[in-house]
Amino acid sequence: MKVLFCTSECVPYAASGGLGDVAGSLPKALVKEGIDCRVVLPLYRKTRDNYGSQMTYMTNFYVTLGWRNLYCGVFKLEKDGVTYYFLDNEFYFNRDSLYSYFDDGERFAFFSKAILEMLVNIDFAPDIIHCNDWQTALTTVYINAYYRGVEKLARTKTIFTIHNIQYQGQYGKNLIEDVLSVPDAFKGVLEYNHDTNYMKAALECADKITTVSPTYAAQILDPWYSHKLDPVLRGLQFKLCGILNGIDYDGYNPRTDAGIAKTFTPDTIKEGKAACKKELIDRFNLADDGSPIISMVTRLVEHKGLDIVRECMEGLVNAGYEVVVLGSGEYMYEEFFKYLRGKYPGRVGVEIGFVPALARKIYAGSDMFLMPSKSEPCGLSQMIALRYGTIPIVRETGGLKDSVHDSLDGKGNGFTFAGYSSGELYDCCMRAFNGYKDKEGWEILAKRAMESDNSWTNSAKEYIKLYEDTVNLW
Repeated sequence: MKVLFCTSECVPYAASGGLGDVAGSLPKALVKEGIDCRVVLPLYRKTRDNYGSQMTYMTNFYVTLGWRNLYCGVFKLEKDGVTYYFLDNEFYFNRDSLYSYFDDGERFAFFSKAILEMLVNIDFAPDIIHCNDWQTALTTVYINAYYRGVEKLARTKTIFTIHNIQYQGQYGKNLIEDVLSVPDAFKGVLEYNHDTNYMKAALECADKITTVSPTYAAQILDPWYSHKLDPVLRGLQFKLCGILNGIDYDGYNPRTDAGIAKTFTPDTIKEGKAACKKELIDRFNLADDGSPIISMVTRLVEHKGLDIVRECMEGLVNAGYEVVVLGSGEYMYEEFFKYLRGKYPGRVGVEIGFVPALARKIYAGSDMFLMPSKSEPCGLSQMIALRYGTIPIVRETGGLKDSVHDSLDGKGNGFTFAGYSSGELYDCCMRAFNGYKDKEGWEILAKRAMESDNSWTNSAKEYIKLYEDTVNLW
């Protein structure tokens, strides 16, 4: 089985969020299962600066995009059994950031079409082209519009994964004529609600649609979660499924992690967590009085549940919690946590920004990890917390519901609540607070959390089954 994994970002070469983590981990897991999985992404400026010396030039060609005839170079790098292809066009990708440019629609239309031109020009014929999010969505359109006559791509199937349905690649209708230049038969596929919509086009053109957790796959059929794509998805349910993401168990491993105060296993969790917690207390000047530490490593935005956090956080501090927060985002939430830190010295620690090394210490040193998201397609932070024996407190949505199960029955690995309200959040946190008082029971829960299997192994096997089913479609 040969798979080309198409992505706009991939750890460690270029990343801004969860997609980069997935692209950095899933292909490696697939290769370990015997799949010839290769990855293609743009050659951004920072990627070239940091990894260019490790790359080998392969070839170049030109891509037609509307009236434009655009250069594209191909570079290759092999690591951990995975072959990575980097597509080079300095006008589009030699920039400071990955996204947020006025011409992003044009940049990633070029990338989507260049992926197929690359396949015409190199010695690799995938059975599956696996596209991810709107940035590679048009590959599913272009292969059907222009490349089915190419022998090596005539029977290649496409899979499109939605990582976050909120970001759809929506642009004015003028892009269809001026940039995308698709045949008339495909213009209607690209139109939606009087706009050009890249994701909607991929939903129609891909052979299969996946998203990053089973619960999210069901939720995006509901207008509350779908950002107006639910009518399209309900008509395409026959090709939609959800596969839960995993995390890199080599990268996040408390047994070997040199970035934490003391490594530990489920059998040495008591001593290891105590050392990591002491390091966190010292880092944030918290009181070392045996209070439980509840933490958040997150974007400080309403989408992550910060509105209900703000309503009850002082109550949690007054009830006996110590709080650690790492993140940045909306001004009002940044200011709220600064206010909280000033009002409760020794009880609240806050770092505005994102410091990966500090995030790792927070995962390892906290007692509980809070994720009360409004919606969460999958979420990786709760899985990392579990890996380090830190008990997640989550709202039952998306991948949070699929990976964290309430410990009320004596079998779960965390604490969960269903409704989106500060009252339910507070009550759930207080259940965890009371559970923490039972030191023996809490250690059992922490061990159970560490033994939760959120590695990519299981997910990779599900993807392989999906690939096999898709190859046999027609």
